[in-house]
Amino acid sequence: MEYKLKSISKNGIPAAISKAELYRNLNEPGEAESICRDILAIEPDNQIALRLLGLAITDQFAGGLLDRYGEAEKIFQSLLDPYERLYYTGLAHERRAKRLLRAGRNPAMLRQVLEEGMRCFEEAEKIRPEGNDDALLRWNRCVRLIQSQLGIEQPAEEVESLEASDSPPI
Repeated sequence: MEYKLKSISKNGIPAAISKAELYRNLNEPGEAESICRDILAIEPDNQIALRLLGLAITDQFAGGLLDRYGEAEKIFQSLLDPYERLYYTGLAHERRAKRLLRAGRNPAMLRQVLEEGMRCFEEAEKIRPEGNDDALLRWNRCVRLIQSQLGIEQPAEEVESLEASDSPPI
C-alpha cells in the first residue's frame, strides 16, 4: 500500500473548516491541525485555515523545547490583516508563557514572554475594529498572570542586567 496524502475538494473547504473548529473545541488539536493542512494544500492563503492552524499548534504547547512556537508565530505573521497578525502573535506569546509557567520555568523568562505578548496586544489595540476589545481582554489577563503568578517584581530587562552583573568573570 502506498502512503500518499489525498487532496480534498475546494467545495469541501467550508465543511473542513467547521470540522477543524469542532476538533479544536473537543480538545483534539492534532486533528484540527491535520484538517487545516489539508485545506492549505488546496488554498495556501486561506486566512481562516491559517488562523486555525496557528491556534491548533498553540493548543499543543506543553512548555518544553519541542513546542513549535516559531512555527505558530510564522503562521500568525502570514495573516493578511494587521490587527489579526498582532493579536494572534500576542496570543501565541501568552499561551507559550502559560505553558512555561505550568512546566515550572524561570519566572523572569515567563515575564519576558508575557511582556512581548502585551506589546503585541498594545499595538493591536491601536488598530482594533470598533467594538472589538479582545486585545484589551488578553492584555488584562497577562497583567493578572504577572501579578498573581509571578508577583510584582522588577521588569525583565532589570532582572537580566542584575543576573549578568552577578556572573563571575570569565
